[in-house]
Amino acid sequence: MRFSATTFRPMFGRVLSVIIAVIAAGGLVGYLVAGDLPGLLRGGWGLLLLIAIVFALFWFPRVHVAEHEVTVRNVFSTVHIPWPAIISVDTKWALTIRTPDGLVTAWASPAPNRYATQASSQSAARVAADPMGFAPRPGDLLETESGAVAYVIRRHWEDLREAGHLDAPVLEGGRLRRDIHWATIAVLAGLTAATVLGFVL
Repeated sequence: MRFSATTFRPMFGRVLSVIIAVIAAGGLVGYLVAGDLPGLLRGGWGLLLLIAIVFALFWFPRVHVAEHEVTVRNVFSTVHIPWPAIISVDTKWALTIRTPDGLVTAWASPAPNRYATQASSQSAARVAADPMGFAPRPGDLLETESGAVAYVIRRHWEDLREAGHLDAPVLEGGRLRRDIHWATIAVLAGLTAATVLGFVL
């Protein structure tokens, strides 16, 4: 079965990350141009923390749909979900995958707000119909961040089910695997501490 891997990353988050990074970098350059080294030591850590937070929240999160698994990268962890471990896919608040080990919610694929929902077409809702047997939600619409990735996951899940690849029970080795982003946690913690010290000292 041929399947093209697809990665979903919200464009808004990437644009916001670049804008905030440019503004914060401008603040750092301003300290240097003014020759204000004490000010840089006090306020520079806060600007670096702002950049780190924005990138952790909006640049790095993504959902990668591959032939052998679905990978959900969130702020503090990445979850690898084999196809046989997927029980259902929901989009009520965000893309949420139900597995035997619990729910996995994708930070990068939130459900749309009510204004985006009102602008959606009925034809898009019909296309987003769920082969797993669930009625489509506003978050299932293809033009939404949650709907696009949910559609790809559900369609490939259905193809695998029809081919008989999901009939075997899920073994321990076939369940989800979680990788903690220790580097992200360490950077955010270190910059937070440095920011607090910069204002206190």
